[in-house]
Amino acid sequence: MALLELKNVSKIYNGKVKALDDINFSVEKGDWVAIMGPSGSGKTTMMNIIGCMDSATDGEVILDNILLTDADNQKLTEIRREKIGMVFQQFHLIPYLTAVENVMVAQYYHSLPEKDEAMAALKRVGLEDRAEHLPSQLSGGEQQRVCIARALINYPVLILADEPTGNLDETNQNLVMKIFRELHEEGHTIITVTHSTEVGQAAERCVIIEHGRIKKVYNNDHQKLEGFFTP
Repeated sequence: MALLELKNVSKIYNGKVKALDDINFSVEKGDWVAIMGPSGSGKTTMMNIIGCMDSATDGEVILDNILLTDADNQKLTEIRREKIGMVFQQFHLIPYLTAVENVMVAQYYHSLPEKDEAMAALKRVGLEDRAEHLPSQLSGGEQQRVCIARALINYPVLILADEPTGNLDETNQNLVMKIFRELHEEGHTIITVTHSTEVGQAAERCVIIEHGRIKKVYNNDHQKLEGFFTP
């Protein structure tokens, strides 16, 4: 059984604007899937629904055998906390907390903060020597790696990353993508929402959406992504 399934999922805003239109796809445990498409295609809406930050208007969304479609906001928050590790383009680190404290915040909402576990997560992304630094003392790439450590700390069944290299220079892009490749090799399930063909090419499978519908799905044939669309 798939870890994640979207069945005939649509999202309509204000009763008339159809952001997603009859979406069907699934993600198996251990998959790495990239959701790609131009601005306004619906990929952010899809990410919000998968990430339990929004609900579908029609259809079914099933994550780890849990039907999300009929869940209320409190239940969606609980599922997001227990099941999903989020990595954001804008980092969303708390500015007055150190790197290790930012990781421990995620533990606080899940169970009990454990500094040793948080330090181990930072070590996993190569930042144990920056644990006591504030976000303002970290580079963009280092802040993104703190975000990845924070996403991993509660052992999520799904890592959901929104434009994870969007604000990074080439060197830090390569560092972050190296971590994602290692996580995938270790068996983590990853969904990346991205404009970047480089990020798309790293994934096992790419789902291309346009105008709220799935246009193409590429399986292990990353060369076809080059020049497919203009963001």
